[in-house]
Amino acid sequence: MNSTNVAMPPAASAAPTVTVVSGGVGAARFLRGLLAAVEPEQVTAVVNTGDDTQLHGLSISPDLDTITYTLADATDPERGWGLRNETWTAMAALERFETVRPAGSAAATRWFNLGDQDLATHFYRTARLAEGAHLTEVTAEIAAAWGLGLCLLPMSDDRRTTIVTTATEGDVSFQDYFVRLRHSVPVTAVRFEGSAELTTAARHALTSADIVVIAPSNPLVSIGPIRSLDGTDAILEARRDSVVAVSPIVGGAALKGPADRMLTELGHEASVAGVARLYAPIASALVVDPADADLADAVEAEGMRCIITPSIMSTPEISRALAEVTLASVSAR
Repeated sequence: MNSTNVAMPPAASAAPTVTVVSGGVGAARFLRGLLAAVEPEQVTAVVNTGDDTQLHGLSISPDLDTITYTLADATDPERGWGLRNETWTAMAALERFETVRPAGSAAATRWFNLGDQDLATHFYRTARLAEGAHLTEVTAEIAAAWGLGLCLLPMSDDRRTTIVTTATEGDVSFQDYFVRLRHSVPVTAVRFEGSAELTTAARHALTSADIVVIAPSNPLVSIGPIRSLDGTDAILEARRDSVVAVSPIVGGAALKGPADRMLTELGHEASVAGVARLYAPIASALVVDPADADLADAVEAEGMRCIITPSIMSTPEISRALAEVTLASVSAR
């Protein structure tokens, strides 16, 4: 095969409908560029909820919230997460209870830091779910409250929990691994628990969109939970020619998070060729950064076309160009 080197985005044409299979930070940045290139009503994001958790009695959806805050231009630019001008008064006030907390109690835990503004989102989500609303409904309400124009969908309305087996701590939830342990311990396995199903809305989005993009998110614990739901891979395999993935690995490393180490620890290759091996059954093209141009033949040896274009989304212009090149790399149905 011959690799496809795309240096510039294509000329503007009629915008297709696009569904983005999404994790958190990388997907949020890609979606921001996509929405600069495509009208919001043309875009749907099907978002990982495998790392959703409950703390202090609150229902927390980290990836959904990361995307919401990023697209609302409300994320703190220095930290790269959380809300701008956030305060932490409630978390600080929990310290007084640490001396009276019984052994084994999870009350007043502070390892997962929730900002005062961020708490409002969790208060709303928790109250609506307690009233019997589905997560899909609540997510749409939160997105509307933040002024988002795209369709934001959780992968499921049921619990599908990512469990990480570590070499030193045994089985822990993803948030325990990622936040409490600062993803610093070796991983020996990942599994997904809970009899969840793709929502009807998520299934329709994956089936009906002109193009499906797999965002530059961790293939194992961000995209993996979505793929673990019955029917996801079958849908993508059936429409493989119109599915494109963006590599989260650049130059053998993850731009954010532990994806490179997890890939290696779990027996995969931390390279764009390793990413291609994971995605080849469900996507026909892989977008990689020029830093990995020398691996184009290795990507194509896995059965995917290799699209080379800048993918480190350091400016709005690069993000938009990446989205445009990504859409142009496959034929809309």
